[in-house]
Amino acid sequence: MTRAPELHIAVCQLTSSDRFEQNALEIEKRLDSLSDPSSLDVVFFPENALYMRLRDDAKPMGLHLDDEALMRLVRWSVRHQVPLHIGSVPLLEKDKITNASLLLTPDGQVRPIYRKIHLFDVDVVGQKPVRESDVFTRGEEPSIFEIKGWKFGSSICYDVRFSELYLRYAKAGVDVIVIPAAFLTTTGKAHWEVLLRARAIESQAFVVAAAQGGVHHGVDGGQRETHGHSMVVDPWGVVLAEAPQEASRAEQILRVTLKSERVEAVRRQIPMKNHRTLV
Repeated sequence: MTRAPELHIAVCQLTSSDRFEQNALEIEKRLDSLSDPSSLDVVFFPENALYMRLRDDAKPMGLHLDDEALMRLVRWSVRHQVPLHIGSVPLLEKDKITNASLLLTPDGQVRPIYRKIHLFDVDVVGQKPVRESDVFTRGEEPSIFEIKGWKFGSSICYDVRFSELYLRYAKAGVDVIVIPAAFLTTTGKAHWEVLLRARAIESQAFVVAAAQGGVHHGVDGGQRETHGHSMVVDPWGVVLAEAPQEASRAEQILRVTLKSERVEAVRRQIPMKNHRTLV
C-alpha cells in the first residue's frame, strides 16, 4: 500500500486501575470526548491500559481476545471506523500471560501485534523492587504493522532502553516507533524524554509514546505513581506534543498530524542508512 502523505493520530494518557471493565469504561469516555473522531487514522493508548498491577502479590487473570472489556472498544472502533492501538494488556495465550500490544481494527478484529521483549525486573533506589517476570512471559520478536501504508515498529516501556531493538526497525525503514509506557516517576524524570528523543533521532522516525500518568489506586488496595508525559517526537528529535503528569483532565489527549515528507527530509539530509558499517 502506498504511504498516505499525512497520518492524523490521537494519543491518550490514562491513570488505569486493576479492573478490566473499569479501565475499558474510562477509555470509552476518553474516546467519546474526541471531537470529529472519524477524522483520525488511529488512536494510541499506554501500557497496562486495561490492567495496572498495583499490589506485589497480584497476578492478573489473563485477558481473552473476546473479553467484554475489549469488545466495548472494538464496537467503538467499528462504529467510528478508527483503529485503536491498545498499548498493552495481560494477554492469556495457552498457559502463559504476555504483556501484549493489541490493534483493534474497524472491521472488528482484535490483533495481537507485539509481546514485550524486555521485562522490567529492577531495584531502583527509593522504589519498591519490581518483578514483571513474576507474571509475564517475555516476547521473542520485534514486530512491524501498517496503517495507511505507514510502517510502525512496536515496543513497550522498558524496551526503550535497548537500542538494538530500534536498530532493527531503523534498518527496516519504519516511519513511526510506538512506545506505550507506564514509567516510574523516578526514572521518568531522569530518562523518559531523553530516551524518546534519542530513539527518534537514531531511527529517523516519529516516536509516539502514550503513557500512564498520576496516582493509581487499586480496587482491593495497592497504589502506584507513574510519570505521565505522553509525547510525540518527530524524526529530527523535535517534541511535537506532550502532556504533563496528571491524567485526570480531558486535555490529556494529544492530537497530531504526522507528515511523511518530514521523514523523507530528515533522511535526505543525513542518509544514515548509507553509512552503517558495523551491522
